[in-house]
Amino acid sequence: MNIYALQILALFTFLFTSCNTTQINTNFVIIYADDLGYGDLGSYGNPSIRTPCLDKMATEGVRLTNFMIPANVCTPSRAALLTGCYPKRLSLHEHVLFPQSLKGINPDEELLPELLKDKGYITGCFGKWHLGHQEMFLPVQNGFDEYLGIPFSNDMSHTEQAKYGRVNYKYDLPLLSGNDTIELNPDQSRFTGLLTEKAVDFINRHHKSPFFLYVAHPMPHIPIYASGDFAGQSTGGLYGDVIEEIDNSVGTIIKALKKNGIDKNTMVIFSSDNGPWLSYKTHGGSAGPLRGGKQSTWEGGHRVPCIIRWPDNIKPASVITRQVTNMDILPTIISIASGNLPANKIDGKDITSLLMGNTDSEPYPFLYYSLRGPLSGIRHGNYKYVKIDDVEYLFDIDIDYREKFNLIDEMPEKAEELKKMMVKLDSVIVIEQRDAGWVDEK
Repeated sequence: MNIYALQILALFTFLFTSCNTTQINTNFVIIYADDLGYGDLGSYGNPSIRTPCLDKMATEGVRLTNFMIPANVCTPSRAALLTGCYPKRLSLHEHVLFPQSLKGINPDEELLPELLKDKGYITGCFGKWHLGHQEMFLPVQNGFDEYLGIPFSNDMSHTEQAKYGRVNYKYDLPLLSGNDTIELNPDQSRFTGLLTEKAVDFINRHHKSPFFLYVAHPMPHIPIYASGDFAGQSTGGLYGDVIEEIDNSVGTIIKALKKNGIDKNTMVIFSSDNGPWLSYKTHGGSAGPLRGGKQSTWEGGHRVPCIIRWPDNIKPASVITRQVTNMDILPTIISIASGNLPANKIDGKDITSLLMGNTDSEPYPFLYYSLRGPLSGIRHGNYKYVKIDDVEYLFDIDIDYREKFNLIDEMPEKAEELKKMMVKLDSVIVIEQRDAGWVDEK
């Protein structure tokens, strides 16, 4: 081969490599509902609420039936998602943050958007944050280029608490753009539509660059509201209206990806931060066949829907029954983006090969922490040990996912084995525990 042929070959190699590099920059969209239960979607068995967009997403991607959250309330769940860590490792495991709270996510933690920005990603967050509301804790100080949303739960305002007879609640609910408050106690029937509009606008503006979009719907956390186009339309009542509007939002976001020609190169993840709030009758959701709900360490508090769509990479209409956790999202996304994991220790595992059909890998032991933070249980393989209200339980959780048959008397050795494993794993987290961020009271 002469020198001219070699030069031409080198040129074609360069052009191919450059084009290929552009094509492999996968975009990532995480859509996170608040308090949506395992049984709230059609594809997870709900007989009344229509969720055609999410059901279609499941037929085009993968539906996970054992997707676990290492917390049964909002703040620790969101901390786990964006750091890949057990909330206890971050000192954010003791219930949730309130408007009077002085702590938040430690600015020294390397969050998912920060890791992706290191790879050239543009990042946007629209919706509920709940990892600290002082400026140092807000999204634009922690890796997001753009933010619009509320800093804590949608019930944390005097106008909403008054509906429940709590007349002395003194806090307002701010709607933030970046770090600035643009409205107090906004009309919550606008939330789902507003966040969807922001998400679509973000996609339209940034579709030529790799991006990470995090849409964190404040609902169906109470108080629940639906916009005029959806109010009164579901046979599932107001709660059904809310879920159907969120479902429509998912469909609108996927349409925007398709319109911009990037849906096949975008991984879309839909899930919930914890199980359904069962204390508010028809204004709460359903855990389907699972026992318990939000704030409990029964399966209904920690197991939630998760649907992942990534055309050309995930086999359509596939189902993963193996245990996966929301802590696995960060290392999986970073692996796909060819990024670097945080310098600090994390707990999640890369599940890319599992999503693509390789079922050889084994799940790791999963720890359950109760509402106020104490260690409560462990799952390893198909067995779950948990202690609730001073009663010990052992379940063969794959067979008895409803947690009806306590095997503690029949299998005391297995229970003891799991207890020892649970304490040992937790002790390592305690030793390596990192501080939350704090605001000086002065």
